[in-house]
Amino acid sequence: MNERRNDSRPRIAASSYLNTAPLIWSFIHGSQRDAVELFTDTAPARCAEMLAGDEADAALVPVVEYHRIPNVAIIPDVCVGSRSAVRSVVLVTRRNNLKKVERVALDDSSRTSAALVKIIFREFLGFEPEWQTSQPDLKSMLMQADAALIIGDPAMKIPRDQFRVFDLATLWREFTGFGFVFAMWMARKESVEKIRSVDFVAARNEGLAHLDEISAEYRPQLGLSDDDIRTYLTDNIAFRMDEDMEKGLKLYFELAIQHKLIDAARPLEFIAS
Repeated sequence: MNERRNDSRPRIAASSYLNTAPLIWSFIHGSQRDAVELFTDTAPARCAEMLAGDEADAALVPVVEYHRIPNVAIIPDVCVGSRSAVRSVVLVTRRNNLKKVERVALDDSSRTSAALVKIIFREFLGFEPEWQTSQPDLKSMLMQADAALIIGDPAMKIPRDQFRVFDLATLWREFTGFGFVFAMWMARKESVEKIRSVDFVAARNEGLAHLDEISAEYRPQLGLSDDDIRTYLTDNIAFRMDEDMEKGLKLYFELAIQHKLIDAARPLEFIAS
């Protein structure tokens, strides 16, 4: 986490997973690197805690937190989502059929994904397994459960020839016909004027224009090829929310209420440009 250097700059928080890299590259290496005080190397759930606790003016947080954190609004036109297969949010099992799963270990570092797994089982598969929250260690999770939710970069490194890996965005698309939004930038309402100085859309565009640099940074730690990383960031991850994905987001919230995963929904409130 970066040290506090200039209290007048907007404070923003985001995880440092590969799927957030194009959204924060500008703040670390690019044209907006002096515009914000950036906190990274923290899980998505921790980013939500920072936003809720006024440790950040804006944060890239799991979308389910929109209905859990009071007095926040969404920064428009930027997201982390998927229109088909996301690859980095998966349910891993040795069972061939999810209907045979009896216990699921949840990596709770992304609460949107944990809620999505519950919706898939309850709404679409028609039953509910036992749940447990675990540290994101696949070996230990599968010693205690039949299936494990793994998100982010660790999900990219799971050997697909050793396990049955169910992609959650693919399952959502098969069951609903919609894309899925996993995370969005959100800001505290009292910080909106402060946040207006930050151009999150331009930051995204600048990051997407520097995929070679991003690939060089992440390739050693992920063990993926440049082509694989580029494909992930251009084909698997969607950084713009289209109409199809917005419909999927609204349906996700409706089902989350129905299954008592959030208390109540409110209309999507975007910060006006």
